[in-house]
Amino acid sequence: MSNILAGLFEHHSDYKKLETDLENSGFPSSDYIVYLNDSPHHSQYLVSVAVKDTSQANMAKDIFTQNAVHKTYLFEDMSIDQADYTHLKGYIDARNKAEIHTSPEVRIKGSSSGIDSEVKF
Repeated sequence: MSNILAGLFEHHSDYKKLETDLENSGFPSSDYIVYLNDSPHHSQYLVSVAVKDTSQANMAKDIFTQNAVHKTYLFEDMSIDQADYTHLKGYIDARNKAEIHTSPEVRIKGSSSGIDSEVKF
């Protein structure tokens, strides 16, 4: 069974160029799906590509990077037939909720001299 590499792209990136790049790299049109949403509230689109090994996954990641991918996800043991939009979106949402995001650096300023002349009684 193959793996699915999914990429989340911003609306301003050209999905037609992405399709052309995938096909020029040897991915037939039956091995990828572009999920477009016409709703004005969804500014991003999703692309999934069936990859058989790490070299194909790296090639697809490179193509995604060239086309301004926002984030990529690898789903193992999934065929392109199982990669419908709602199925993938559910997996992506679950992964994003489980991901620990880095927090900004917190600086704690401690007192170095105790009560001094700044405190007046």
